[in-house]
Amino acid sequence: MQYRTLGRTGIKVTPYALGAMMLGRFGNPDRSEGIRIIHRALDAGINFIDTADRYGDSEEVVGEALAGRRDQVVLATKFHGPVDDDVNHRGASRRWIVEAVERSLRNLRTDHIDLYQLHRPDPDTDIDETLSALTDLVRQGKVRAIGSSSMRGSEIVEAQWVSERRGFERFRTEQPNYSILDREIEREVLPVAQRYGMGTLVYSPLAGGSLTGRYRAGQANDEFRASTGMRHFRDERRLAAIEQLITLADETGIRLTHLAMAFTIAHPAVTSAIAGPRTMEQLEDTLAGVDVVLSDEVLDRIDAIVPPGESIGAMDMVYRGPEVGSPAMRRRPEAERAAA
Repeated sequence: MQYRTLGRTGIKVTPYALGAMMLGRFGNPDRSEGIRIIHRALDAGINFIDTADRYGDSEEVVGEALAGRRDQVVLATKFHGPVDDDVNHRGASRRWIVEAVERSLRNLRTDHIDLYQLHRPDPDTDIDETLSALTDLVRQGKVRAIGSSSMRGSEIVEAQWVSERRGFERFRTEQPNYSILDREIEREVLPVAQRYGMGTLVYSPLAGGSLTGRYRAGQANDEFRASTGMRHFRDERRLAAIEQLITLADETGIRLTHLAMAFTIAHPAVTSAIAGPRTMEQLEDTLAGVDVVLSDEVLDRIDAIVPPGESIGAMDMVYRGPEVGSPAMRRRPEAERAAA
């Protein structure tokens, strides 16, 4: 494995990171297989593991797997999403952060987290409060570096300026959604992250499974995916682009999954792409493509299918912010509209 520096932290990580969301009851409930998958990734040279407190028992699986091997791994987890029914066991408040980190440390069976990430922006919490609490965790030695996820360019800039003005630790990484089909971050997020020397860990490089070649135009999805109700597996525009990418993969002799993974790490702003296998077979497929490098000709052909900075449709789980998610935030009250 080759190594890249995680932003300006000095930490060296592999271009492929192991995402553990599907290791546990969210995906593969066989804990022993989840542990074997983690061990196989480590044995293959991957040194970067990413999980989150809201991924069911994923943190526990990772913690068990890393017994005796913790020092080999750059360990990342995230906080923000709900972990139970308590309304205060979520978000980015100081109250929750100081509790959430202890919970993650117990689950992961470690005394420190290498990268602790805000999973989503929290419009209900002042970024000053979040950064202040995270700064304390770094100074206490419980966290080595902090990062964000799914932030827009303006939110990244705001957080960086708050850190500078207040003397807080600053976000050293950003974790956005990025794939051949989802390229919006090329417009603003990636350039802003580069400007501030942030490492970028991209999630869903296979577009939530769309770029495995299993889901084709005119074919029914399998029971596992159909049961999710996710619209992006039925988006005709995405399916048409996938057909073109399958043709490209066939013509170049590069498996579609390898093409998709190699595309994401080809961008100079991307540090690592997070592969999230559910089975050993899926991990082995990822490992078989770690040495694939795409030529300029192939990258140009991808650009012709999905233009730079554009996305074709969108994955349902991608964070869009309350301004997009809540109709009330983009419509004047009816009485005010009538009076206008």
